[in-house]
Amino acid sequence: MSIRSKCLLITALCLFWAGYASGQAARTPFSSFGIGEYYGTSLINHQGMAGVGVSQPQFEYIGSQNPALLVYNSLYTTFHAGIVTERRSIKSDTLTETAQGGNMNYLVTAFPIKPGYWTTSVGLMPYTSVNYRLQYTDNVANSTDQVTVTEEGDGGLTQLYWSNGVRLTRRLAVGVRAAYIFSSIIHTYKNQLIDARQPVNYIVAVEEKSYVRDFTFGTGIVYSKDSLFKNNRYRLSIGATYDFATKLDVEKTDRLLRTNQIGDTTDVQILPSSRDGSYQIPWSLTTGISLSRGMLWSVGLQFSLQDWTQYRNVYGQSENLQRSWRAAIGGEITPDPFSEKFLNRTTYRAGLSMEESPFLASNNPVRDVGINFGFSLPAGRANSLDMAFRYGRRGNIADNTLREDYFKIYFGLTFNDQWFIKRRYD
Repeated sequence: MSIRSKCLLITALCLFWAGYASGQAARTPFSSFGIGEYYGTSLINHQGMAGVGVSQPQFEYIGSQNPALLVYNSLYTTFHAGIVTERRSIKSDTLTETAQGGNMNYLVTAFPIKPGYWTTSVGLMPYTSVNYRLQYTDNVANSTDQVTVTEEGDGGLTQLYWSNGVRLTRRLAVGVRAAYIFSSIIHTYKNQLIDARQPVNYIVAVEEKSYVRDFTFGTGIVYSKDSLFKNNRYRLSIGATYDFATKLDVEKTDRLLRTNQIGDTTDVQILPSSRDGSYQIPWSLTTGISLSRGMLWSVGLQFSLQDWTQYRNVYGQSENLQRSWRAAIGGEITPDPFSEKFLNRTTYRAGLSMEESPFLASNNPVRDVGINFGFSLPAGRANSLDMAFRYGRRGNIADNTLREDYFKIYFGLTFNDQWFIKRRYD
C-alpha cells in the first residue's frame, strides 16, 4: 500500500472515530464530583494489563503514559485509534438502574525525529467525563408543599497533547508532555412542585455551564537495563511520571430557565452568579517497575497518587475531596512472535487493579476493584487489532449507599510503517 493510500485510510479512520466521539459515556452518579470521572492516558494494550504501562519499553506501541518511553518508538511511524463501550449497573437497598454508552478513547500518533534519540507524539483523547442524573423529593420552606429535585450533569473535558521523549544515555531517557484542555461541563438543577394546591404549569431550572480552555504540563523518566540474569535475556525497567499542579481557566455562565411540561424552554435569564474563575488541579505522581524477556513476555507493577485535597472549584471550594491512589499489576505474553501460526503470534494480556477514589460517598471512601484482560491480533507487518475488557465494582451499599458494577470493552487499531525515510535508490 502506498503512502498516499495509507494517509487516506488513516484520515477516514480519524473521521469515523471523531464521529463516534459525539457519543457519551454511560451514566454514573460518581461523575458528579469535581470535574468528572478521569479517563487517564492508557492505550488498549495498557488497558489489557489493568493500566500498567509507565515503565515498560515497547517498539510497536506508543508509550502514552510516560513520554520518556517514546524513545523506544524509533523504528516506525505509529498510529493508534481506539473506542470504548461500557455498561454500568447501579444498585442501592431498594433500586437498580442500568446504563450503557460509548465514546472515543484516543487518536494518537508518534514518529521518530532522530531515531533512537528523539521521538515526538501527538494525541487527542478525553480528559474527564460527566454524565449523571439524580432525583429526590424535598420540602418547600415555610410550606407543606414538596418538590421533585432533579440534578443532571453532561459533558466533560478533552485533551490535545504533544509529547517528546529524549534519550540521555543508553539506559536513561526523559520526556515532557503538554496538553491543551478544552470543552465544557454542564450541571442542571430542576424543581417541580408535587400535588400543589395551586398547580404550576412550568418547571424552573438553573443551568451552570463551565467552559474550560487551558494547558497542563507533565514530565517522565525511565531507566532500563537489559542483558540481565540467566543467559542475559531479561530487561528490568523503572519509570515515573509527574504531572504538575495547574489552574484551568474557566468561563462559568449560570442561567435561570423556565420550561414547560414537555421540556421546551420558554424563558432564559442570565444570573449574576456567572463569573470567570479556575479549577485548581492537584499534582499527580505515578511510578512503576517491569521485568521482560524480549518480545516474549513482560510483567509490571504500578502505583499512582494524587492529592485531591488541593482541588478547588470556581468558587474556591474543595468539595470535600481526598487523596486518591491506584495500584495495579499486569502482564502480557506472546508465545512465539515469529511463528507461522496465528495464535502463537497473538499477544495475550491480563491484570488486576485496586484504587481509592478522591470523593466520599456517605462520608466513606469509595474503593474500585477490577480485573482486566485483552489481546492483540496480528494484522500484517507490525500492525494489529487490539481489544481489552474490564470488569469492576465500585463502592458498596453498606458504606457508600450505592454499588456500581461495570463492564468495559475497548477496541482499537495499531498501524506501524516506516515513513519520512529518504530513499537512496529508485
